[in-house]
Amino acid sequence: MKIRDIIQQIIYKIINPAVHRLVKWGITPNFVTATGLLINIFATVILMYGAIHCKRGNYSYVGWAGIVILFAGLFDMLDGQVARIGKMTSRYGALFDSVLDRYSELIVLFGICYYLILQGYFFSSLFGFIALIGSMMVSYIRARAEGLGIECKVGFMQRPERVILISAGAILCGVFYYFAGDYKLYVSWFSAPIFEPVVILVIPLVIVAIFSNVTAIGRLNYCRKVLNKEDKSLQ
Repeated sequence: MKIRDIIQQIIYKIINPAVHRLVKWGITPNFVTATGLLINIFATVILMYGAIHCKRGNYSYVGWAGIVILFAGLFDMLDGQVARIGKMTSRYGALFDSVLDRYSELIVLFGICYYLILQGYFFSSLFGFIALIGSMMVSYIRARAEGLGIECKVGFMQRPERVILISAGAILCGVFYYFAGDYKLYVSWFSAPIFEPVVILVIPLVIVAIFSNVTAIGRLNYCRKVLNKEDKSLQ
């Protein structure tokens, strides 16, 4: 069993009491999924408010947004467990979950790009846009592959990893700002800033941007091998 699967099973054991309570209350998986989307929208609103009303170097709202994003990520696991334990699985539910997950991720990445642009970090915002493309393609290739009858879950940078990295980066950025304020390190010779807390947010964003696209390309290559093998067997 992969480490990712082991961690997933541990989280399931932790959240299962809450899942049983939600089932008892009659909460549907689709309601849980929609709630996760609304929470992610709220996180984006926090980022946009911080971008507009905070001076450059104030990352307090980034930290709060990270906490909200991480909290919303729990709903990605809750909805599936509610469906399984409550025996409410359906094909439409799976489609609804997939679509709203894409909306959630794109909205959050939009919020991060918006924040970085308004705060004057245009170059860093490009990594947010690249991460958005990679995240979309990872999901699209899997969906398209499944439409062709191929199970395609290969690759490292799947949605849980992306959510954890981005939320952790935002939280740590806010924590660093809380303890260090506008603190910066300077090169004494040139009096030029070489570090500020936004780097803590951007580094995970760069990782997601690179490896989500690597995962997408890897999935495409995996599907190529499977389809070519199937085509040869039919000849």
